[in-house]
Amino acid sequence: MGSSADKQFNKMTQTPVKKLISRLAIPTVISMLITMLYNIADTYFVSKISVSASAATGVLLSLMGLIQAFGFMFGQGAGSNISRRLGAKEIEEARKYSSSAYFWGLAIGLIIMIFGLIFLEPFMMLLGSTKTILPLAKTYGMYILIAAPAMTTSFVMNNILRFEGMAKLAMIGITTGGILNMALDPILIFTFDMGIAGAGIATALSQYIGMFILLSVFLMKKPQSRISLKYFTFEFRILKDIIAVGLPSFARQGLNSISTMFLNIQAAPFGDECIAAMSITAKIGMFIFSVALGIGQGFQPVCSFNYGAKLYERVKEAIYFLWKFATAVITVMAAICFAFAPQVIELFRSDAGVVETGTRALRLLCIALITLPTVMLGNMTFQSVGKSARAFFLACAQNGLFFIPLILILPKFFGIWGIQLSWPISYLISAIIAIPMIIQFLKELNKKIDSQN
Repeated sequence: MGSSADKQFNKMTQTPVKKLISRLAIPTVISMLITMLYNIADTYFVSKISVSASAATGVLLSLMGLIQAFGFMFGQGAGSNISRRLGAKEIEEARKYSSSAYFWGLAIGLIIMIFGLIFLEPFMMLLGSTKTILPLAKTYGMYILIAAPAMTTSFVMNNILRFEGMAKLAMIGITTGGILNMALDPILIFTFDMGIAGAGIATALSQYIGMFILLSVFLMKKPQSRISLKYFTFEFRILKDIIAVGLPSFARQGLNSISTMFLNIQAAPFGDECIAAMSITAKIGMFIFSVALGIGQGFQPVCSFNYGAKLYERVKEAIYFLWKFATAVITVMAAICFAFAPQVIELFRSDAGVVETGTRALRLLCIALITLPTVMLGNMTFQSVGKSARAFFLACAQNGLFFIPLILILPKFFGIWGIQLSWPISYLISAIIAIPMIIQFLKELNKKIDSQN
């Protein structure tokens, strides 16, 4: 174990920063894209059933986001602490964080499943379902709730592996489940004529298979962290550290879920076509967002590990590289999506109303996505180094502090235009706020570097 730990320590602290981030980002981006692809696959195949079925998957997007929010909170909260502990060579302490995060994530997943199934109908209405969508939303939602324990624990394990610098192993479970989901969707929906229930079953099965694959990595003791009752603890210190650092992830994912719920509610008066158009736009936007998130998640272990090892020059180099690289990649993707927006929307639904509303919404969103890497950089940097208050504020800004008031106010004055403008405006304001916060942290790093010289 000593040799393995030393090897991992040397890899994270001596590999050139650009090479290390790229190496960790590639499998993470693939994982994120596969995750989004099977979400999009559900939307694509279900949209062939009806407009209402397509809208139902949009309603459930917020539920999936909520489940993932808990997984990210425990996973990234533990991961950042684990990475910094390993950077300081405190391996036993790191194992307490990994085991505690896993079992707390499992408990939350079970609670969501049980209460969600008991109160299924009112829950679907709360998420923004209309009466025409409700029967389909209940069918699809039941299977998503059944998959909740697998989803929360998968995201916990995936993030722990990433923060240890084992992005390839983290990728295996997520991509296997995603590919299986995409293969099962058309078979269960059309070949076995199961409709939207088939899409739900495909998602649940793929989530549990992916979970067991990730768990097997830990049971084979490949990472330095462990998942075992031996290391699980009720220590308030451990849980506090996990939640404090993971709360920004919960806020980011949770508020994204809540904002989707408000989006559905505000779009409902304009009909199922508007809900379907905005749901499709949201999933396409999340696809681009996933690329940025994947690149950022390749940066996080590098940032936290080297910060724990007090290698502040490498932390600063990582920040500058991520800022430039992620902005360039997202700008190119957004430009392509802007140019072919009608064709992209038509892949899901060819209804004239859906295409018209979706095209305008997607193009406005693409313009705003260029600012996304700036907000993401600030959020992930502060989270990686344990500055949870700053990370929490930036996580709340984009989809909470600004988007929710905008989506509630603008449609009253501008109708559908108000719904479509809410995302771009909230993204832009958040980026303007994030820039001085990032610059201030870079100045703090320079002071630490000067004190070492």
